[in-house]
Amino acid sequence: MTSPFHLREAARIIHHGGIVACPTEAVYGLSCDPLDPRAVMRLLQLKQRPVDKGLILIASDIEQLRPYALLDCKGMEPVRESWPGPITWLLPARPGLPHWINGGQETVACRVTAHPLAAALCDATGQALISSSANRAGQPPARSPVQVRLRCPGADAILCGKLGKLKQPTPIRDPRTGQQHR
Repeated sequence: MTSPFHLREAARIIHHGGIVACPTEAVYGLSCDPLDPRAVMRLLQLKQRPVDKGLILIASDIEQLRPYALLDCKGMEPVRESWPGPITWLLPARPGLPHWINGGQETVACRVTAHPLAAALCDATGQALISSSANRAGQPPARSPVQVRLRCPGADAILCGKLGKLKQPTPIRDPRTGQQHR
């Protein structure tokens, strides 16, 4: 179990441009400050992931997503009803959102997580965070701290804890079309 000290230290690392691995609903995720371009580019380089694919934002509360997504638009009922929970939604991106967050698309992938440790990390930092599976592109995601170290040796810290009950990463859905993208 992760202690309050470890959470504070992880938040400090993120606030200083670092990358922290944390368990989520299905896999370990790599998290950083979405508005720190150097941290995000480092995360993308670690994963060998192109910037145009976009990234997922997680939050402990929907209000943490307000700087990134338009939350008062039509069709938000299923989104609000599913959160906190293990569904990532493609929401309309706020105008001027940095391209490294959403790959320059008109939507941004967002989730209010129900995973206690991932939510606690968002609370400790006071913001939404990038959360991208701890693996290099095309490789299986890490499901343990040891796998994080082996697959993503550039992570600055790892919060140890149990994964959620999902067997696969969270589904990604579009509330406007109902289409599932993952």
